[in-house]
Amino acid sequence: MDPNPSAQDVHRCDLCETAIVHSYCDFCHVNLCKPCILDHILDGYDKHKIVPFQERRSTLIYPKCGTHPNKSCELQCKDCYICVCSSCMASDQHKGHSFAEVSEVYMTKKVIIHQDSEELKIRISPSYEKIARDLENQLANLDGGYEKLATTISKQGEQWHREIDIVINKTKTEIYEIKGKHKDILQKHLREVKQVQSLIKQTLLALNEIEKSTEVSSTIQYTSKIREFSKPPLKVQISLPNFISKPISREKLYSLFGQVTPLSTATEENDLSLNMLNQPYTSVRELLDEPELVATIQTGYTDLRSVICLNEDKILTCTWTNNVKCFNIKGSLLQTIRTKSGENTKDIAVDCDGDVLYSEGVTRSVNKTRIGQTEELIRLQGWNPNQMCVTSTGDLLVTMYSDNYTQSKVVRYSGSTEKQTIQFDGKGKPLYSGNGIIKYITENRNHDICVADLTAGAVVVVNQDGKLRWRYTGHPSVTKNGPFQPFGITTDSQSRILTADHNNHCINILDQNGQFLRCIDNCDVKYPFGICVDNYDNLFVCEFFSGNVKKIQYLK
Repeated sequence: MDPNPSAQDVHRCDLCETAIVHSYCDFCHVNLCKPCILDHILDGYDKHKIVPFQERRSTLIYPKCGTHPNKSCELQCKDCYICVCSSCMASDQHKGHSFAEVSEVYMTKKVIIHQDSEELKIRISPSYEKIARDLENQLANLDGGYEKLATTISKQGEQWHREIDIVINKTKTEIYEIKGKHKDILQKHLREVKQVQSLIKQTLLALNEIEKSTEVSSTIQYTSKIREFSKPPLKVQISLPNFISKPISREKLYSLFGQVTPLSTATEENDLSLNMLNQPYTSVRELLDEPELVATIQTGYTDLRSVICLNEDKILTCTWTNNVKCFNIKGSLLQTIRTKSGENTKDIAVDCDGDVLYSEGVTRSVNKTRIGQTEELIRLQGWNPNQMCVTSTGDLLVTMYSDNYTQSKVVRYSGSTEKQTIQFDGKGKPLYSGNGIIKYITENRNHDICVADLTAGAVVVVNQDGKLRWRYTGHPSVTKNGPFQPFGITTDSQSRILTADHNNHCINILDQNGQFLRCIDNCDVKYPFGICVDNYDNLFVCEFFSGNVKKIQYLK
């Protein structure tokens, strides 16, 4: 390739269209030569941002303040979640609020946009291309497959014709054999009759000679044979055989001939499951040296137990009451979902369709709410539901305990159908402590099932088949205040496991094999309970007594 650029490769001024470009207006996005710069900025110098052409698109264009039109909004109010100018910052409306540089928010979003772009290019788009190619191949092979099926049916038909011809010929052979026997019987009787006829004829000739003769002796010796001939032979009447045809049942023929199986449409998860589509591109992300408290959301609850991230701006919370509340990141209440029975909730989850699930102890049920309508999904007998989570394949995992508080187990459901029970290890010993104490549960990206067993003081991890992989009972560096008390549990995009240590006011971070990595103990978290992470690995922690949800950034 010629290293020297051609005339077409040289950037020209957008105003005069002839001179070679020298500068760039980052506000108007136009190329400028030196002579044209002055003409371009005559309508308002402050409005334009002239930079060297090599540094084009490097200047941030801030939004204008709606309250103070002459100022730009270079700050974002963390409490109100809006962009503000310096004058707005000093106003009573934002008194006592915290602020972030818009440029920092901009760069953070740029990183997210880049991650989304990479995810679309590297993972999602190729996956859809693969799915499309597979469907196109199925369509291309469709005619051939059905032709093979038709050929198989034709061969079966030919075989049937051969078998029918064999049956017909065998039946005809039976007829010919019967005909031969019939003929033999008639011929035998005919010979007997003809033999008698011959004797009668001889007798007539003899009688005729005697009648003409005058010899006394032959006449006197004559013995009458009329009596003998007067008894005729038995009349033989043989009926022809009949062919008794059986009625043809088309249904029986169809069932005997063979059966075409109905069209079977099976759906299975592609490499890209629905939950994976909702997760950002999982490039390697390291832990921050110092996790940062990003926001504090005041829910007004007491005894706050569970939190679920609906998206980067909304969370779902519940406590031991008969309602589930949805808040935005600023702490504004957006929606309240009341239980249909009026009984208190035990835990909450959100399925792949975005429907809210909640468990109730009194009714022993798991319920689903969709567009204001609530239906009972599961009702237990002899067991009580506790905590739950939705898996990457859309199944529901529920921890539960027996009515006599002596047994605990994990049950996997597909819809309302029980698919799997996890209760004992390979030696027949219980995996989980037998009681009604909370046992939060989550699924890791490798499909391991992770349970925070509070009474046992352990995180219990089994694989997707229910086989025990490992237990974690705390790390000496973080159990100085008291024994390890795992409450909430969640996993992130790196398959790390995070669990809330209620007693030691911190969050333990483990790798997928149970190795302790570090703890989060610098964000003033008090009595952590339920926890979750959003699609961008921001951690949300419920504080049990204060009712606050704290948003923490712990990854780079």
